[in-house]
Amino acid sequence: MYVTKPSPAARERIVVGAADMISRRGLNATSIREMAKHARAPLGSTYHYFPEGKQQLATEAVRYTGEWVARRLRKELEAGPVSGLRAFLGLWRKIVVDSDFRAGCPVLAVSIEEPPTDETPAALVAAADVFYAWESLLADSLCEHGAEREQAAQLATLVVAAVEGTVAMCRAKRSTQPLDRTAEQLQALVLAAVKG
Repeated sequence: MYVTKPSPAARERIVVGAADMISRRGLNATSIREMAKHARAPLGSTYHYFPEGKQQLATEAVRYTGEWVARRLRKELEAGPVSGLRAFLGLWRKIVVDSDFRAGCPVLAVSIEEPPTDETPAALVAAADVFYAWESLLADSLCEHGAEREQAAQLATLVVAAVEGTVAMCRAKRSTQPLDRTAEQLQALVLAAVKG
């Protein structure tokens, strides 16, 4: 009997679909069945790849999103922190606009929901790691361009926090105005940090 193994592409499609679903509806409002359906994957293969269920899939979706954003950020930060900031803002602008203000950040969505138990879920730990990674990339670039270490760390945290919050505001207001206003102020702060 010939049995084919599910392809790595199928697993990634499920993870990407889960990230998209969480970015739109949040984690608690999304079942693993809905994530599988959204990814056009059989529920059986979803459990094959993620035998621990919804939390395992959500954790992978958060990690995937984190690395997807980090790859783009790393590339743009090669040209400096202002370019990195613009790319970070542009990436989230595209997501909210292309989804007609229905999607935000799955990392934020996982972070703000009440965990199902008293234990810290793996998805929440992954979200903290992702935020730390984005902050580190920004802070390192700021330092490389003349900012002091503590100022760079604080500004990187401000950038990530402001952009995440602004994405939520854009969804609520169904407008990119909050993103435009935030972009202008953050760019001024970054320029001041690297010039000073």
